[in-house]
Amino acid sequence: MAAAAAVAAKITAVWRQNFKREIFRLDAALFRFPVVSFDTEFPGFFRNTPMDATDLTRYEDLKHNVDPLRLIQFGITVADASGKIGGTWEFNLRFDLSKDLSVSQSIQFLQDNGIDFDKLRRDGIDFDMFAQLLSRVVAKHRNLCWVTFHGLYDLSHTLRTVTNRPLPHSLAGFTSLLGIVFGDVVDIKYTARFCQGLRGGELGLAAIAKILNVERVGGAHQAGSDSLLTARVYTKMRMVYKIDGTLCVGCLYGVSARICKPIAVPNTNGRCFIPYFSTPAPFQRCIPPHCSGFMQAAPTFSHVL
Repeated sequence: MAAAAAVAAKITAVWRQNFKREIFRLDAALFRFPVVSFDTEFPGFFRNTPMDATDLTRYEDLKHNVDPLRLIQFGITVADASGKIGGTWEFNLRFDLSKDLSVSQSIQFLQDNGIDFDKLRRDGIDFDMFAQLLSRVVAKHRNLCWVTFHGLYDLSHTLRTVTNRPLPHSLAGFTSLLGIVFGDVVDIKYTARFCQGLRGGELGLAAIAKILNVERVGGAHQAGSDSLLTARVYTKMRMVYKIDGTLCVGCLYGVSARICKPIAVPNTNGRCFIPYFSTPAPFQRCIPPHCSGFMQAAPTFSHVL
């Protein structure tokens, strides 16, 4: 039993050299483990949003912060409906501090928490290849439940990556696209507001894990470790609080709009038609005016899933 737990707790570090092997392993695992907990690390915020901001302001700031930037790490843990862990992967993307747009305070924070930017520059996964293969995996598996903690930005950066498009112009368009691309989404920070003893959800992931006696594997503020802790906290919350699985699906902490999963329409071949994944998505990077001098123009390209 202890040996099995140790295997389940392993975090696989993914770099350029083992990327294709591990993305295919993830793809295979998703057939058996459809509950996906994920976390991202990204290079910061250009705007800080006030706590009492309206949904409109919050989304405007979100789009302003996400569109110009690219992911640094993507962590994903897969589990079955009972909470059995099927694996954890931490994808490390190529990031060059001398070229890629970033916010210095955020980079310092990540460095202080163990992220090696020299290794990311040398051995990180090519971003375009990662985006293309991850988008194929997401498009292929339409029955997943995506679990996050305070995941507005994690979802946004992941959506930005797999679609290779700027975020939609409106919050309604954003939540609609999240439903198309990801389907069922659970934000356990939102869910925690309905759990006695979790202070209305106004706690961080580590604090909730401590209350629930869930141990962390790996280091905080690294995407693989955070995704695994998210998976374990979600399982423990479901066990302790007997949470209705449909109660909080589609609700995100921080915005009132709910994600709606669309009804997939079978086509003439009997397969479900997912419109957003059926056409090429031209890549665009939107750089705020005050940042235009810090980054070279990015090339444009398109890809087909």
